[in-house]
Amino acid sequence: MTDPADRHDDFVRIGGDGRPRCWWPGDDPLYVRYHDTEWGRPTRDDVTLFEKLCLEGFQSGLAWITILRKRDNFRAAFDGFDPERVAAFGADDVDRLLADAGIVRHRRKIESAINNAQRALELIDEAGSLAAHLWSFEPGGPEGEIPDGSPVPAHTPTSARLAADLKRRGWTWLGPTTVYAFMQAMGLVNDHLPGCWVRDEVDADRGGSDRPAPASHRV
Repeated sequence: MTDPADRHDDFVRIGGDGRPRCWWPGDDPLYVRYHDTEWGRPTRDDVTLFEKLCLEGFQSGLAWITILRKRDNFRAAFDGFDPERVAAFGADDVDRLLADAGIVRHRRKIESAINNAQRALELIDEAGSLAAHLWSFEPGGPEGEIPDGSPVPAHTPTSARLAADLKRRGWTWLGPTTVYAFMQAMGLVNDHLPGCWVRDEVDADRGGSDRPAPASHRV
């Protein structure tokens, strides 16, 4: 199954239901539902944001549909991705997760998720919420708008700045490409392709919802 990160053939295709949508979900019902109802919709819930950062890290080197099919297992294994609970995981939890065939059993990615939960709590203490900090990196100009005929980027200057910011704070397994995939999925940009039936809905969702209070470094 093709992944949104494999941005080589940027076009809109007509799905089995007759609707035009981005090419990457194909006809997989789970993937189509994710594309239509989740991907790009503005999200400001801290648990959801933390979950997606973790899952994007686990997705590195894999197709997103692989993670999507395991998402319920991940949620059960990681206590719903509550940062406070994950931050308290210890060596026994790492062993438990490495033995869990329902998730991606990769020690460094598991340890990264635990580390990042601890860093998330620090950021919440500093900024008031993950959302307040992460949404302060929402591009304020044309970045994230796809002109007709232009390819969807794999990363952007803003995703590089956010990745560098998180790295400086001790987060791991989050480079510019992984961070841009997170920005796309969580609605910091609208990368539904022109002609995709979801694009206008996402524009309306993004335009009609309040942003968290921005940080002073807004870009």
